[in-house]
Amino acid sequence: MKRMVLIILGALAVTAGGYLYVHTAANQAADTTLRISGNIEAHESVVSFKVQGRIVELPVQEGQSVTQRDLLARLDDDDYRQQVSVDEATVRMREAELELALAGSRVQEIQAAKQTLLDAQADLELKRAEFRRRQALLAEQGVSREDVDSAATQLKRAQATYERVKQIYDQIVEGTRKEEIAVRRANLQLAREALQMSRVKLTYTVLSAPVSGVMLVRQAELGEVVSPGTPVVTIADVDHLWLRGYLNETDLGRVRWGQSATVHTDTYPDKAYQGRVSFISSQAEFTPKSVETHKERVTLVYRIKIDLDNPNHELKPGMPAEAVIDVPPQ
Repeated sequence: MKRMVLIILGALAVTAGGYLYVHTAANQAADTTLRISGNIEAHESVVSFKVQGRIVELPVQEGQSVTQRDLLARLDDDDYRQQVSVDEATVRMREAELELALAGSRVQEIQAAKQTLLDAQADLELKRAEFRRRQALLAEQGVSREDVDSAATQLKRAQATYERVKQIYDQIVEGTRKEEIAVRRANLQLAREALQMSRVKLTYTVLSAPVSGVMLVRQAELGEVVSPGTPVVTIADVDHLWLRGYLNETDLGRVRWGQSATVHTDTYPDKAYQGRVSFISSQAEFTPKSVETHKERVTLVYRIKIDLDNPNHELKPGMPAEAVIDVPPQ
């Protein structure tokens, strides 16, 4: 009887020892492994036009794969092409004005101005001689004072005409002023800049894919008039996804930026996806309702991002997943 009791006690001791060994090993393994539940997210690009217009071409559909620089939409560009033509004509006019200013006066204009100056000079000499003659006759009582005053007035007019004509002649010989040439150069540069802007706006009527990905949403429709910044399509980069998860405050110091992680999904339970920690929030927030944590007593969590490569497009945005990170024991 005593032997039977000893055997039973020995069996219980072995069982208890084995249980304690397995439980201790499991706790140690769990202590060096951090599990983070979350959802797969994609980098989304909301694409829009920079100019206003009516959509005349929209060849993409939701769910369609696109590559970078593929055509997404096109606006009616008649008005923008017309503006380019107007600005091109303005540039040509400004160029002609500058060339005219740099060329100076023509030889014919100089000769005509010189002849006008000679005529004014001859008339001035004639009026001066007539004034002197009448002054001499006045001393001999040959003319009246009114005749002398009239001759003096005609002399002053001839003098003013000569000075005005000489000023015009000097301007024609000198050519265009430096300040006026500078103004015309500035006008030409302004016209060229306006033309460049018109050409840029014309290119804005074509909307191309900024990245390769999948069309998630097509917000606009064919024939719709859209304003600058109005969303037209939303593209998701499905080649490079990321897991949105949350860290407990007690585990924050055990995870570092760039640390490797292994991600599993319910859809492919036997397949592991390698990733790395790319972001750890520096501000705490309350646990989202859709996230279950292993330590429910901790209400403050820190958002974490784990980048994942998805070359086969097996992972989808919104898919639940779990990340396993090897961490040092607490």
